Amino acid sequence: KLSLDLSNSRAIENLLQEVFTSVQHTGERAQFAAINTVPRVDHTLDEDLALLEELEEQLPEVGYQIRDIRKVYDSGRDRARDLMSSLEWLNTPISQKLRTIIFTSNAPVSHRWKVAQRSIFALVFCACMWIAWITLRGAVRAHRQRLVWGERLMS
Repeated sequence: KLSLDLSNSRAIENLLQEVFTSVQHTGERAQFAAINTVPRVDHTLDEDLALLEELEEQLPEVGYQIRDIRKVYDSGRDRARDLMSSLEWLNTPISQKLRTIIFTSNAPVSHRWKVAQRSIFALVFCACMWIAWITLRGAVRAHRQRLVWGERLMS
């Protein structure tokens, strides 16, 4: 039994020796980290905080710059849209332009130009209707009086 107890005590001593060595190594690593790593982390943290304070000061200015860029972009897009509609109007055939000016209210021309075009159209339309009326009255009169208009024209 004594030899068994002696063997067990040596095993316990070896385990205690391994634990003690492990604790010493862990202590040495903790000491090394406390001496070398912690000051470096602390210094890096101070630098990062200073950088964050600087960025915090610059943030409103960056916001204003972004708003200005957005305004310029939006105005450029609106300008491009206006130029495209102007180009489409310039490439529209004259007959389509006249129809749009005379019969619709969304023509991209001045009010004075619309009034002038509509007035000219009304005058020409009235003149054509007057000429057609005169022609029709003459045709009815010729038909009533049985006038011959030509050799092959049937009455």
